[in-house]
Amino acid sequence: MTSPRFTRDMIIEAVRAPSLGGTSDYDLNPDVRKLLPPGYKLRPAAVLCPLIERRQGVQVILTRRAATLRHHGGQVAFPGGKVDPGDAGPLDAALREAHEEIGLAPDEVDIVGPIDGHETVTGFSISPFVGFVAESFVPVPEAGEVEEVFEVPLDFLMDPANHRRGHRMQNGNRRYFYEMPFEQHYIWGATARILKGLSLRLGALERA
Repeated sequence: MTSPRFTRDMIIEAVRAPSLGGTSDYDLNPDVRKLLPPGYKLRPAAVLCPLIERRQGVQVILTRRAATLRHHGGQVAFPGGKVDPGDAGPLDAALREAHEEIGLAPDEVDIVGPIDGHETVTGFSISPFVGFVAESFVPVPEAGEVEEVFEVPLDFLMDPANHRRGHRMQNGNRRYFYEMPFEQHYIWGATARILKGLSLRLGALERA
């Protein structure tokens, strides 16, 4: 077994390093931004990037949303969602959603900190937070919303060789996004872009 590339200490240092700047779905599709109406405002959302230390190395906990959901059904995602009026802020929203979606209690997460935000073409400004989850955690998927909770090696997701630029046709136009297929799981869109942002932070740390 090869040694894990990224350790807990490296991840903490990379997350707490200065910002590299936020990202956007429009980075790959600048023509779409021109179609937005004047005064268009993004809605705040937050996600948790949950990491868990295993014998073989750090893993990322991801979910596959229920296929029956109206929005983003069947897609791979981080636990998270919209920031509600009752939330104290984006971190509170991310922890609340993680508890609701996969049964992860806030006291089972050691929050490292936020990483650079991402805005989506669907109208959300996402605040991602990285945290280490207790190794004893056993996921409890929320019935009707989460079909599967699974783990992917962080080393795989952080390797630029596994970051592909995909596209789909939409209204006769080619729309681009990042994708990171792993085994039977298709990781793409905002989830892949946030992971790529973390990869850039770790890459900058390695080069330094």
